Amino acid sequence: MKQGEQEMVKRIQKLSGDIFNAMPSDIPAEWLSLDLTLAQLRALLVLKAKGPSRMSAIAAVLGIALPTATGIVDNLVRKELAVRETDPQDRRLVICELSTRGQDLINRLWTSGEFGMEQLLEGLTSDQMEKAVDVAQMLFDNLSRKTGGEAT
Repeated sequence: MKQGEQEMVKRIQKLSGDIFNAMPSDIPAEWLSLDLTLAQLRALLVLKAKGPSRMSAIAAVLGIALPTATGIVDNLVRKELAVRETDPQDRRLVICELSTRGQDLINRLWTSGEFGMEQLLEGLTSDQMEKAVDVAQMLFDNLSRKTGGEAT
């Protein structure tokens, strides 16, 4: 990256931090009402990001021991937020994935942040909104190129 581009990246990062700090610090009620440990939330996020995964892969991503990951996922299964199934090709392996309820929860948590985005965009002119859409599309397209089109 060229010197001028590095300076622009730093400026964008600073502005992003300034925006975050200037936003109202209300915590969405959805987040406060969760009956999840941080470890369980992290496991849900891994399952959302990686899709159906072996228990060993979940443990590796979280940087925890396999028995610890098993306990966390067992609790998520009891809460009906995840499901465990045996791998059809090797019945000794367990595949974990979000249940419908788990997927709904992650979606609700994600969309609770959309209110902040609406507040951020409220008051912009139509021209400014068009520019914001263009920038968002450029960022998404760049991410899609970097991830081989997997950005959705």
